[in-house]
Amino acid sequence: MNTDGSSNPLTFFETWFEEAEAKEPDVPNAMSLSTVNAKGRVSSRMVLLKGFDQRGFVFYTNIGSRKGRDIVENRSVALLFHWKSLKRQVRVAGAAEQVDAEEADTYFASRSRGSQVGAWASKQSGNLQSRYLLEETINEFEKKFADKAIPRPPFWTGYRVIPHEIEFWEEGDFRLHNRILYSMEDSVWSKSLLYP
Repeated sequence: MNTDGSSNPLTFFETWFEEAEAKEPDVPNAMSLSTVNAKGRVSSRMVLLKGFDQRGFVFYTNIGSRKGRDIVENRSVALLFHWKSLKRQVRVAGAAEQVDAEEADTYFASRSRGSQVGAWASKQSGNLQSRYLLEETINEFEKKFADKAIPRPPFWTGYRVIPHEIEFWEEGDFRLHNRILYSMEDSVWSKSLLYP
């Protein structure tokens, strides 16, 4: 692992992510998102990274989903990328905040029509009496939005995870892995090596 000159972990992440996009055979933008609710209960699930820049990492969801509710109660979250074919992982800790309406609208407009209808039809994480009920709801929204653009639901948006810690891990021989930790201190990133 060579991070010489990589004083900014988001720039370093971009290099690794581009390599993952080129070499990881299945969903290189998949990441585990862990949230904690007001009772301190942790919940993890896989979500898709839909954008990143120097501000942080963006994903989208229903505000009423479990992750959305957890973030309202506790903005502290963690992300984990695992690229098995590259023998690498990246761990991110930070705070989640909603993206602005324009950014959410732009991404929603880029989704497939089926995904847009699905966002309206799904009460994500809520109890579902039957799959038939979901399919009927989908049909209702398909009729409602027939022959017109589908607006973003008011309960669906993006979250940006603003990192305060990013760790890069790369497999080493004899389990002597390479680990580099970046920590944000007074708006400046510091870098340190960690024992395997």
